[in-house]
Amino acid sequence: MSIAYKNMLSKVMLTLFLVSNLESSVEFNFTYNDFSSANLSLDGLANIARNGLLELTNNTKLSIGHAFHPTRINFKNSSNGTALSFSTSFVFAILSDVPALKGHGMAFVIAPDLGLREGSAGEYLGVFNPQNDGKSTNHIFAIEIDTYYAAAYNDINDNHIGIDINSISSEVTSLAGYYDDNNNGAFRNLSLSSGKAMQIWLEYDGSNKKIHVTLAPIKVAKPKIPLSSLACDLSPILDEFMYVGFSAATGSFLASHHYVLGWSFSISGQAQELKISQLPRLPHIGPKKNSRDLTIVLPVIFVVMFVLVFTSLAFLIRRKRQFAEVVEDWEREYGPQRFNYKDLYVATKGFKDTEVLGSGGFGRVYRGTLPNSKIEIAVKRVSHESRQGMKEFVAEIVSMGRLRHRNVVSLLGYCRRKRELLLVYDYMPNGSLDSYIHGQPKVRLDWKQRFQVIKGVALGLFYLHEGWEQVVIHRDIKASNVLLDAEFNGKLGDFGLARLYDHGNDPQTTHVVGTLGYLAPEQYRTAKSTPSSDVFSFGVFLLEVACGRRPIIVNADNEENTLVEWVLACWQNRQILKTADPNLGSSKHVAEDVELVLKLGLLCSHIEPTARPSMRQVVQILERDVPLPDMSSLRLSFNTLMFEQGFEDIPMPYPSSSNSGGKLTQSSAVSDILLSGGR
Repeated sequence: MSIAYKNMLSKVMLTLFLVSNLESSVEFNFTYNDFSSANLSLDGLANIARNGLLELTNNTKLSIGHAFHPTRINFKNSSNGTALSFSTSFVFAILSDVPALKGHGMAFVIAPDLGLREGSAGEYLGVFNPQNDGKSTNHIFAIEIDTYYAAAYNDINDNHIGIDINSISSEVTSLAGYYDDNNNGAFRNLSLSSGKAMQIWLEYDGSNKKIHVTLAPIKVAKPKIPLSSLACDLSPILDEFMYVGFSAATGSFLASHHYVLGWSFSISGQAQELKISQLPRLPHIGPKKNSRDLTIVLPVIFVVMFVLVFTSLAFLIRRKRQFAEVVEDWEREYGPQRFNYKDLYVATKGFKDTEVLGSGGFGRVYRGTLPNSKIEIAVKRVSHESRQGMKEFVAEIVSMGRLRHRNVVSLLGYCRRKRELLLVYDYMPNGSLDSYIHGQPKVRLDWKQRFQVIKGVALGLFYLHEGWEQVVIHRDIKASNVLLDAEFNGKLGDFGLARLYDHGNDPQTTHVVGTLGYLAPEQYRTAKSTPSSDVFSFGVFLLEVACGRRPIIVNADNEENTLVEWVLACWQNRQILKTADPNLGSSKHVAEDVELVLKLGLLCSHIEPTARPSMRQVVQILERDVPLPDMSSLRLSFNTLMFEQGFEDIPMPYPSSSNSGGKLTQSSAVSDILLSGGR
């Protein structure tokens, strides 16, 4: 082979190598302090204004705008297939022509295809559609900036940031805001659709498999504490080469202007800091003010205001005294978790009797609508006579306000006034499960609906025990504390008795609290609540739902018997299905499910705590991922065993709960077993 031929062959091989690796080596980082010279791939409504502002959408209804970096970027280590670390930062703004009618949001997207041509408008943000939402074949990672509340996709409100993986239903959702470094990390709310520019930082640590998302106003430095974090390996999600960009959408009658002012991106390094002073200006949205009109209107306004100030001064003073409340220094750190008493007073129409959802030993629960956001809430009034322990009690309430799960009623916050504590929850329009089992409901739940509720409560309790940053023991699981949303999905609510502690630690001995019929036997002896005692209560709850009976049964001779003992006796006689609620139906499939739930209820309410399954195992059994354990080891008599253990003196009466048209609360007899210090 001649030297010339060898040289030519080497050049050809080098050229082929460069061509094959060209795509993986282009644009590993870039920075746009404006987009006037950016070579972006645009479609839909997206365009670049003369001043370099990237506009994704305008006020056109049911439309989409996409803007993507035109070249695919290498997101994986070719040798081992693991996702590389990356970071990005961008400044955005969302403006609405009519502030009261906020449109849909926008998203930063990493996708395998350029343009997301299959994305739908509205709540899908131009990223997903009804057919592909939730499919693992999407290979899409997104950070949603959502200004629209879509209950079907588990949105917490119309002002949140979410981390999306292959679905518009976020893996993690956070209220829009930031942790202020200049005020001991206090949380500050932000309104995404305010029209003000804000900055987002997104970082993925490929070594530790961690995602961090941080949000702040444009003039605030990046906070030390991220808004959202998620432990997730993106290696199976991302392809080796991906596109990065933005997507935004409008709805059928709601529309907003979505803007990106600047953007920085980097693979395997920190994205370059944006130069805020060089970012383009946002346009003015809405009608311009006429200076001539102002010269006429303003004097009239000032005169009217002057008169109103004097005529309403006495009224304001009286109102101020009526709604006066003391905020101590230790409460200021809780910020948005502390509600204003006046807002709750207005929301519940002055705590009118017509707004009562239920009442019990702990006080009343009221329905309300917050005056500004129009969000429906449930307000529980709790008397707390002793100031001792109030600080610790409120600290736990605020901590539990960070619980986020589709089967757990969100505790939005609290209000403290004099010796009264008000707990604010999400409102559940279909009330409590108790009223559908024991009351005279207009709509009776069939077995399919009841079984779905059971699974939901199990998932919620599993999250409390193992899925959150601390262990949460509910301590009062029963049908009246299971609430139903608009689609009759079950959610575990009423955390007035809950206790929390760190994983790996043992719960401390407190007082015997809960409701007769649901309390585990060991609680009377040790005065200690554990995840296992919650499992016992859940077991009684399973039997209550399947049998349609309360935990304490009074027979024709006025003798009391426990529901667990009755079901256990029927199981011993091979007649366990005779205990099932006759309203459930008699099909083979229903019978199999009911029998599973009845046996699982007996297993969970076993006399020995160590014989009970964990909630993780309960979920696996209900989903039929694992079989039900052998039931032959169950004791023959439940009450007999209780008496053998020394519980002869436990009072057993169980009066029925009361309902007042909505959420049921504990019966007044609960206070009979609550000792001082309980909630």
